[in-house]
Amino acid sequence: MLALLVAVGADVLQFCLGLFGPLEWVFIDPAIDLVAAVLTSWLLGFHLLLLPTFVVKLVPLAEELPSWTACVMAVVVLRKRAQGRALAPPVTAPK
Repeated sequence: MLALLVAVGADVLQFCLGLFGPLEWVFIDPAIDLVAAVLTSWLLGFHLLLLPTFVVKLVPLAEELPSWTACVMAVVVLRKRAQGRALAPPVTAPK
């Protein structure tokens, strides 16, 4: 839950700063990405799905998408699904 709050906070902050124009905060955007990457990796552990958030920022107009939120939610969903499979009892055929 805390990683999701960090991701949403980073996306909201980047969106709000983007309203002022790209030239005023050219160095703040990468700093927000770096802080979000460190915090989400610390909270969730490293996952390959967190890497595309940096690549998406290089695509025009895609930087406005909530990439941190989407990637963190994808990691959480995949890990919950993997935990569910690990905890499920094995299915046996009837005798």
